[in-house]
Amino acid sequence: MRRAERLFRIVNELRTRSVTRAIDLACTFEVSLSTIYRDIAHLQGSGVPIDGEAGIGYILRPGFDLPSMAFTYDQLDALAVGLAFVERVGDRDLALAAREVRSKIQACLPEPEKRVLADAPFFNLFPVPATPDIVPHLRRAIRDRLVVTFTYRAKSGDVTLRRIEPLSLQNITDGWMLSGWCDLRKDFRTFRLDLMCDLCVTEHRYEEKPDRSLGVFLQKVRAESVMRPSAPT
Repeated sequence: MRRAERLFRIVNELRTRSVTRAIDLACTFEVSLSTIYRDIAHLQGSGVPIDGEAGIGYILRPGFDLPSMAFTYDQLDALAVGLAFVERVGDRDLALAAREVRSKIQACLPEPEKRVLADAPFFNLFPVPATPDIVPHLRRAIRDRLVVTFTYRAKSGDVTLRRIEPLSLQNITDGWMLSGWCDLRKDFRTFRLDLMCDLCVTEHRYEEKPDRSLGVFLQKVRAESVMRPSAPT
């Protein structure tokens, strides 16, 4: 790793922690303690407001920020891959937003003609299902915490009326799924969009509850090791 990139990442590490020890930075970047001491001294001498000293720890004073377009090469590759994926699997509005984001970032990069975000050598060759027209409305429901109702026709043949607090959308190889808190089951459930009928995004806003949050849902998914695409009961 080049020193300039390491200095940039050290500042990012300091931003994410209350107190950062030099030994932790040395382990993170796989360099010696003396290298970290020199890097911190260089940053302090350059005007970065870092308080602390060797043997105690370092704190980045509030209010300091790096230029918004100071990306490493790996970060630019990550952005390029992510934007390309969104353009391919997102709905029309989201795909347009991804193209606009690419243009904004590209225009602000130093020497943009030498680092084109559209040229990342990574490709997704898996088939992508068509994006249902309801997806942008479901994105709004998640963002604005709006209750969603629909009739669900499970593969077993059971038909139930569902009222959920939507939390996330997932794109899989053969369709789309919506996850959220289900009033009927009093638990988190995941539903296939192609098995829904009479889907409606209501204007009823639900209150965010700690035990029904996206974070809790994701913890449950991780505990189960895998999110199963089978129809919920």
